[in-house]
Amino acid sequence: MDDQPSYTTLRVTVDADIARITLDNPPVNVLGGRLIRELHDLMTELRDDRSVRVIVFSSADPEFFLAHVDIRIPDEMDDLGEIAERTPRVNIFQGVGELLRHQPQVTIVKLAGTARAGGAEFVAAADLAFAARETAGLGQSEVLMGIVPGGGGTQYLRERLGRNRALEVLLTGDRVDADTAAAYGWINRAVPAAELDAFVEGVARKIASLPPNVVTAVKELVPPSDLTDGLRAENAVWAGLVSGELPARLMGEALRRGAQTREGERELESLLRDVAAGR
Repeated sequence: MDDQPSYTTLRVTVDADIARITLDNPPVNVLGGRLIRELHDLMTELRDDRSVRVIVFSSADPEFFLAHVDIRIPDEMDDLGEIAERTPRVNIFQGVGELLRHQPQVTIVKLAGTARAGGAEFVAAADLAFAARETAGLGQSEVLMGIVPGGGGTQYLRERLGRNRALEVLLTGDRVDADTAAAYGWINRAVPAAELDAFVEGVARKIASLPPNVVTAVKELVPPSDLTDGLRAENAVWAGLVSGELPARLMGEALRRGAQTREGERELESLLRDVAAGR
């Protein structure tokens, strides 16, 4: 990556065969159109960069890794047509996860804060994920907005967690703490927050120090599952629900009550349950 393009929602550094990507889309790191486009561009660029063996994703915001997909993203869909054409077998939200799952480099998420919905799907799509025990959390909150996950969550969680735990996570919409996420298999492990940076750096350097053909061989021998049929089914159900009156009403009211603000996102599940109950 000698001539790095200019990104506005990503900070990119490459050192010692490791690319470090910091997600930076204030105020709460929602997965909006520009961030989706830049993630597509970056991962496509890195795909052919054989000098990079490991990609570490972290957040500029200690509270929010990726809050969720931007609730206002329907207003941007016309501008994302070119991105949609890059991954014609899946929708644009699933496309981020599928790029991540099929990246030739080893992808690692360093999770210090919260990742919900599209953000939680991103974590599940990475090869490895490590989280801060005291502060990190994951949640698939889509059902609280009258929809189902539309970025691969149903398929990624079924594969990682098993059917019964996936159903628990998907149907409750609850935020899961790091220790529970590790026990369920959503992440690799929870570590003390004070040790997270050093721990992830150690894992990344161990992998990056291996001969490149060994890293490639291991990834080829442990390939991601082909989830195309399930992703298509997920998209069909999601698209049918998200176009209805109820999700639009719930999301609009959630925005009015503080969703996508720092205060509102800290207790988003409670906010969404209050909206749904008309409280």
